[in-house]
Parts: sequence; C-alpha cells; structure tokens
Amino acid sequence: MANTQNVTEFIFLGLSPDKLVQKVCFVIFLLLYVAIVLGNFLIVLTVMSSRSLGSPMYFFLSYLSFVEICYASTTTPKLISDLLAERKTISLWGCMTQVFLIHFFGGIEMFLLTVMAYDRYVAICKPLNYTTIMNRQACAFLVGAAWVGGFVHSLAQILLVFHLPFCGPNVIDHYFCDVLPLLKLACSDTFLIGLLIVANGGTLSVISFVALLASYVIILLHLRTRSSEGRRKALSTCGSHITVVTLFFAPCIFIYLRPSTTLSADKTVAVLYTVITPLLNPVIYSLRNAEVKKAMKRLWVRAMKLEEK
Repeated sequence: MANTQNVTEFIFLGLSPDKLVQKVCFVIFLLLYVAIVLGNFLIVLTVMSSRSLGSPMYFFLSYLSFVEICYASTTTPKLISDLLAERKTISLWGCMTQVFLIHFFGGIEMFLLTVMAYDRYVAICKPLNYTTIMNRQACAFLVGAAWVGGFVHSLAQILLVFHLPFCGPNVIDHYFCDVLPLLKLACSDTFLIGLLIVANGGTLSVISFVALLASYVIILLHLRTRSSEGRRKALSTCGSHITVVTLFFAPCIFIYLRPSTTLSADKTVAVLYTVITPLLNPVIYSLRNAEVKKAMKRLWVRAMKLEEK
C-alpha cells in the first residue's frame, strides 16, 4: 500500500459527540444487535430442523438470515464498543478489512434477494415446472453464485481504495469504514475512482432493484388469474420480500449513487441497511409467515420436552 505510511489508523467521529446520547445509543444498539443475532439464528435453526420448511424459499431464507448475522457483525460490535470509548480508532488494515467485509456480505445479500425474487417468480408463474427448475442442484448453484458475486463486487470495491495515498487528516465522519468517506481523506484525485465506485456499487444496486421490482410486477399481473385464496397467500409472501428489498436497496442507492460525495444524513441512512434491515428480516419473515411460526412453535415444544428430560 504505497504512500500510505503517514496514516496508520483512522478516528471515527461516531453517531454523536454528546456523551449522554452515546450512552443511550449503547443500550439501544446492544439490544438491537442481540435481537439481530438471536432472531436470524432462530430462523436458521428452524429451517434446518423442520421438514415442513424444505422448499427452496426457506432454503434461501436460511442463507439470507446467516448473511444478515455476518453483515451486521461487520459494523455493529465496533459501533457498540466505540460508543463507550473516549477515542474511536481503527487501524489502517482493520479499516480495509471492514470495507471488504461490508461489501462482501452486502453483495451476497443483494444477490440472494434477487435469487429469492426469481424463486417466487418460478413458483407463481410456472408452478408445474417449479420442482424441476428449482431442484436442489439449482438452488445450491444460485447460492454459490450469490457468494461469488458478493466476493467479486467486494474485491472490486477494495481494489479501488486499497492503493489510495492517505497522508492526513485521518478523521472519518462516520461509525465505520466505507469507500466514500475514505475517498474524502485520500491525498490524490479520486474523481475517476468515485465514478468507478458508482458503476460498481450504485449502478449495480439500481439494476438489481429495478429487476426485482419488474419480477414482482410480473408476478402481480399473473396473480389476476388466480383464486382469491391463492392471490392472498402469494401477495403475503411477495409483500414480505418487497418490504425487505425496499429497506435494503433504497438506502444503498441513496449512498452509493453519488460519486465522491458524503452528506450528514449518510450515517443515519447507513443505520437502516446495517442494523435495521438485519433486525427486520426475522420479524417480517416469521410474523407474516404461518408456516415459519408453526415450525418455530414445534421447535420450542421439542426444546421444552428435552429440558424436562
């Protein structure tokens, strides 16, 4: 990393300079992070232990929940510890690692949500061919492709900032390391790199979001020929997916579709896709899905019986 030896660490300004606000945020984000881990882990455990949740939709859901835990864990634990720290620092290499992991797991989530939309499209629009198209090998391939896609996306992002010269200052007005705040600290022209980041992150988010919305529009049009009960069930499932998709993609598009620009609202918007979305995933998919709720109840009953023995 040539020409970066002048800066060996970065200092976060965090969410707020007010000490009381920091203490309140510490309690709130600690509770939120515990809820994220426990809620998503419960979905993974429920899907893995329940035979009734063996369809591709729940297979993808379990992977999405696992990725949500990993995604939230790249920023939230550091945020929580920094809220009680006098000096909020991160090493240069730690910062680069955080950038890579954020975009790695964020990219995987983006592609998994696209895969889940495709799964719903096949299930609703081509029900007779569903088991043939979405067989076990196809599902495994799609999940693997999502991981590879996330890796390629993240690798491209980190390569764009990895060799930037950081000569000082080293203060980041954020609570985690990301490509756009780092561009502001680089002591070189970053205009071209900013455009490449938009092409890799912002444009990819927009294309994926438009493709997802288009697939759901096709599904909704197809539902006109279904019975009222079939429409109700399909709309309930698709409604859950659309909620998660919007909560994830809207903030990402807001952040990454602006080249080399940061706004004061970015930290608040970042909380939406790094904390709130991973938190709402288990809530939306469990409370709006009768099959998941039944499977969770059966899992709870089995756990209680084992405890009694």
